[in-house]
Amino acid sequence: MDINFNKNEDHNKLLLSELKKKYAKVKLGGGEKRIEKHHSKGKLTARERIDYLLDKKASIEIAAFAGEDMYEEHGGCPSAGVIIKIGYVKGRLCIVVANDATVKAGAWFPITGKKNLRAQEISIENKLPIIYLVDSAGVYLPMQDEIFPDKEHFGRIFRNNAIMSSMGITQIAAVMGSCVAGGAYLPIMSDEALIVDKTGSIFLAGSYLVKAAIGESIDNETLGGATTHCEVSGVTDYKAKDDKDALDKIKSIIDKIGDYDKAGFNRIISKKPKEKQEDIYGIIPKSRADQYDMRDIIKRLVDGSEFEEYKQGYGQTILTGYARIDGWSIGIVANQRKLVKTTKAKTKPSEMQFGGVIYSDSADKATRFIANCNQKKIPLVFLQDVTGFMVGSKSEHGGIIKDGAKMVNAVSNSVVPKFTIIIGNSYGAGNYAMCGKAYDPRLIAAWPSAELAVMSGNSAAKVLLQIEKASLEKQGEKITKEKETELFNKIKDRYDRQVSPYYAASRIWTDGIIDPLDTRKWISIGIEAANHAPIEKTFNMGIIQV
Repeated sequence: MDINFNKNEDHNKLLLSELKKKYAKVKLGGGEKRIEKHHSKGKLTARERIDYLLDKKASIEIAAFAGEDMYEEHGGCPSAGVIIKIGYVKGRLCIVVANDATVKAGAWFPITGKKNLRAQEISIENKLPIIYLVDSAGVYLPMQDEIFPDKEHFGRIFRNNAIMSSMGITQIAAVMGSCVAGGAYLPIMSDEALIVDKTGSIFLAGSYLVKAAIGESIDNETLGGATTHCEVSGVTDYKAKDDKDALDKIKSIIDKIGDYDKAGFNRIISKKPKEKQEDIYGIIPKSRADQYDMRDIIKRLVDGSEFEEYKQGYGQTILTGYARIDGWSIGIVANQRKLVKTTKAKTKPSEMQFGGVIYSDSADKATRFIANCNQKKIPLVFLQDVTGFMVGSKSEHGGIIKDGAKMVNAVSNSVVPKFTIIIGNSYGAGNYAMCGKAYDPRLIAAWPSAELAVMSGNSAAKVLLQIEKASLEKQGEKITKEKETELFNKIKDRYDRQVSPYYAASRIWTDGIIDPLDTRKWISIGIEAANHAPIEKTFNMGIIQV
């Protein structure tokens, strides 16, 4: 191992340590005092409920860092006040959504709505059963204008409940705490609803509002408790004596669901990579500008370290090829991050191409490979470390826009499930072509080394500095070298905060920040989920310029 490997390893393990510390804090939700208060009511926390419900098998958490460093003026909203995991209940893969009542009594912030919609999106795409563990005070009123009326706001949840029911997707809800106002529709629009005695309640308006609105005096338990809804109104289907009893009933219901139609993705017995997976920490460079061979990463992710390259000598700044992860057959599209030598024709001399940049020939190769995977019904895995498309007169005259458009078209129209892992850079249109969030990957995760932005912090700061200088000089201010350096650093610091993987994760531009060694688990669970949804469309790129 060389000195650079050791430096890279130290740097990436520090990033991983930071990830673990942040996650440990997020897992506390509203804090230890609020957890104690929650326990004093005889209730499990959202995470405890999920842990009790899920089998002791692999699971993944979606958007754990949603809301990170957002809403600080409102006291924060750790993990968006809702926990979402994909895991197994009685051997069946499900998605579980649990309100965290230790965070503002489980109230819905704008990001809470977005996270819940993401859970439903995953359920719809993969036809996965979804379980709601409800314990929420409803919309967070100080921000109601950002969560209530729009298409992607709170009301969309109930619209999705109805659509999912028509699709035959199993929805089960357990009311384990408050369930008020518009939020009361979610459990009742599910296939089956449970309610916990004495702690669960459902009503469109609580006792105080009822008193104010119509003058009726009534307590919340009589108004909308478990006995009322199981024996009087018939709103709920099962009464549970406590949280564990409710969760046991859910397990029993899931255990009796019939088998599902399968997409039929190819899977054989899983093999571990031959190459040492932990070497990834030493391979990923400390500097996002440094070069490395993406093949070294791929060999540490795929079964047996076996990667069958497609068009190996052509379009070398993108690697394409077939492999397996946890036994599942996959097609890989990965940005090559080292300088490569390419020859256009025997009559032309070789030229160097920059790693991480998409050229016309690499875009063309990726397009053809994506089409092949669609024809063969092979899920696609995108490994992103991309700075964008090649610019300049030579590229423009060579039709880079046309070739890039073809690649974007292929990614957009792909009917096989797509999974995206952001390893390093994810800049500009490169993010789009390599299946960024806007292109419907079934799951998208980032490593701690990832950066997402229109361009790097250094490049953006240089551009923004020129604009700032011009504006100040127009106002008659003289810009000294020292002032210019100060401005540059200020702009770069602000921009660097925005390219952080945590900034992206907090806004659910990714589904999570993960340890590189968890990548195989994420992709395997993702493909297993996708296997629940047979492909109903054919691959068609429409009209494109060839």
